[in-house]
Amino acid sequence: MADNAPEDAPESMTIVAWSGDLDKIWPALILGSTGAAYGMQTTIFFTFWGLFPLVRDDVKMTGDNAMTKALSKMNPPGMDRMKLSKLNMGGRGSWMMRKLAKQHKVADPKELMEMCVELGVNLWPCEMTMDLLGIRRDQLIDGVGDPVGAATALSEMNKSQVNLFI
Repeated sequence: MADNAPEDAPESMTIVAWSGDLDKIWPALILGSTGAAYGMQTTIFFTFWGLFPLVRDDVKMTGDNAMTKALSKMNPPGMDRMKLSKLNMGGRGSWMMRKLAKQHKVADPKELMEMCVELGVNLWPCEMTMDLLGIRRDQLIDGVGDPVGAATALSEMNKSQVNLFI
């Protein structure tokens, strides 16, 4: 356990990131990086739309057929294209949130993701979601672990003292 961690801090945490919305990925990464900084074994399992922030920003579209390509066109992958779940207002809401965060020196999701990688957070993409949405391993950002299934995520959650669904 890290020196700055409370004595009664849990040893491990698993977060299920199921949404790719900016206002949901942000807290998942804040909590993940904070837990790891406290010395907790931390895992974030990215599934369904939560998987899209793991796609590199230079990948404009994912998918291996017309339907999966259409889904990625309607909900573009990548950190730079994340929207707010409410009050997005054609992108102005996301822009305002990012601007406020910068003014208050709050790390943005890209920085938090880099912190997670540096701190050894397990970043697990959901294998079934990758198959379902036609996302290839080579389209994901550096530092992401191998794709895993629900059974692996549940096994990790079973061992964790803290489990979050964001």
